[in-house]
Order: sequence, then structure tokens, then C-alpha cells
Amino acid sequence: MMNSVSNIPIGTVIKGKWHHHHYRIAKELGKGANGIVYLAESPNGQVALKVSDDSMLIASEVNVLKSFSKAPVKTMGPSFYDMDDALYPGMPQKRSFYVMEYVRGPLLLEFVKQKGDEWIVVLMIQLLSNLDHLHKEGWIFGDLKPDNLIVSGPPAAIRCIDVGGTTKAGRAIKEYTEFFDRGYWGFGTRKAEPSYDLFALSMVMVNCAYKKEFKKGAEPKNQLYRAIEGHPLLKRYERVLKGALQGKYQSATDMKSAMLRDGQLLASRKNRQPKQTQKTSQKPTVSQKPQMTSRSQRVAAAKRTSVRKKSGGLFETILIVCSILALYCAYVVLFLL
Repeated sequence: MMNSVSNIPIGTVIKGKWHHHHYRIAKELGKGANGIVYLAESPNGQVALKVSDDSMLIASEVNVLKSFSKAPVKTMGPSFYDMDDALYPGMPQKRSFYVMEYVRGPLLLEFVKQKGDEWIVVLMIQLLSNLDHLHKEGWIFGDLKPDNLIVSGPPAAIRCIDVGGTTKAGRAIKEYTEFFDRGYWGFGTRKAEPSYDLFALSMVMVNCAYKKEFKKGAEPKNQLYRAIEGHPLLKRYERVLKGALQGKYQSATDMKSAMLRDGQLLASRKNRQPKQTQKTSQKPTVSQKPQMTSRSQRVAAAKRTSVRKKSGGLFETILIVCSILALYCAYVVLFLL
């Protein structure tokens, strides 16, 4: 880890020793352990320029940027423009630099806060496509975190702005941030392999959902599981996220397919639910009795009631007549015969 890189004054013109291109420093964009990234003015417009004391580091990062440029859709990292040794007044020692595309847009976390959590899954699926290409080229991103991700556009596209942690597959991860590191949480080693990036991507989702990082507790694995279960968005993708934490996905494509599948299942369930509710609400219950509201129905009911009343009155009349005849016959038998 090198910390000897000093700031270059604003307005300084850097000249390439071999290619003779000129770049004027406009402002500092970011500073790490191995170098400083500046916004610079070039004859072709604004560019991002990284300066470092470590020429091998510069060469390694340039190789990563060239791998990005081979992607079918060039959205993962910035485009590579130039690499050279630096010449400028007051330079303390030999320095190397490379020049890349200046990617405009808000950082991932800022974008999600502005646009809403529904963008998290969309952007992570994009990122999985990009990581899959990077992995196939033999690289592991390593230091994957929201601070290294910008959303450019429109249309919205997730881009990486710092490839300093990118490591050749099979080696030890050379740069990481604790919250996004599976070794810190006890889920595995720091070997550069696809599952390392997929763990970090899951933690990026957790970070975006909660809008903050949190310290490791006494039971780190259960702590992360509870974090996933405790947020509505993360809960929907619980199976995928826990699988990525546990290293169950062998490639970014596998994880992407799982996320898309779970997303489609959730969407289909959501679409079916209102229809089922509507049918249930319209279906009458057993205890409900239909009410007759039409005039014809009311007239028919009145007639049936009238017939029942008339039938009842006739029966009563016949019963009375029969009773009187019975009494008369009894009188004749007793007194006249």
C-alpha cells in the first residue's frame, strides 16, 4: 500500500513523456491509497486522469479497462484513452498516469435515494450482466461498493468509476471494504473468484435498501439474514440474496437468472391477487338471501299471499258449516226420535 502520492495543483498541465499528449488538471475527483483521480481538460474534452507512483498498478488497471472495452455493451467501466509517464513542473518523482472517460452521473446510493428503491433490482441485474463479462475475461472486481458505482444516462446505466481493486481470478483480493467483504462477515475467504463479487453485490443491495452500513455483531451471519428478512424489498429476493451470501451461485449469470425468475413469480402473484379478490367479493355467501326489487316480483308475491289467505278463509268456512250440521244431527237424534 503506497501513500506517497501528493496532490497536483489545480491548473497544472501534465504532459505525456512518450505520447506527448497534454492534460490540464481541473479538480480532484477522488483519492485512494495507490493514486489520485483528477478531472482534466484535454483537446477532446473532459477526461478522468489517474496518477500513481506505481507504474505496475497503472498497467494492471489499464488492462482491466481494456477488458471492459471488449464487452458487447460497453457500460461497465469507463472507456480507456491513454497511458503514459507524467511530466509536469515540480514533479517529486517518476509518476505514471492513465486517461479514461469521465463518467457523469450521481453515485448509486444518491440515485436510489432520488428515484426510489424499485431501481435497486433493475440496476443490480445490469451489474450482474457486466460482472459476468468481466469474470469471463479472467478478472474479479473485488472492491465492489456504491462509492465505486455511478448511474449515467438517460437511459439509466450503472457504471464503475474505480477499478483499483480489480484482481486476476485465483489470486488474493488486493483491495476491499469491510462491509462488502465476505471475509469480514465470516462467509468465506478473500480468494478472487466470481462468488466473491456476488457476495459483495448482495451487500450493495442491503446497503442501498437501508441507506447505510452497520457494524458486525456477535452473530454476523444471522445478523445479515435478519437484515434481509426485515426489509420489504430484500425479503422478496430472500432466497437469491441468502444464496449469494452462502456462495451457492457459480456465476453472475446464475444469480441474474434466479433474480429474474423470482421477480417474475412475484409479478404474476401480484397480478392474480386483485382478480381473485374481485371474484370472491362478488360471489354471494350462503347466508345471503336475494332481495326482490322488481315490480313484477312484488306483484307476484302479493298474489301468492292473497291466494294463501283465500284458501285459509274457505277452509275455515267449511269447517264451521260441518260443525253446525253435526250439532243439528245430534239434536234430531236426541230429542225428535
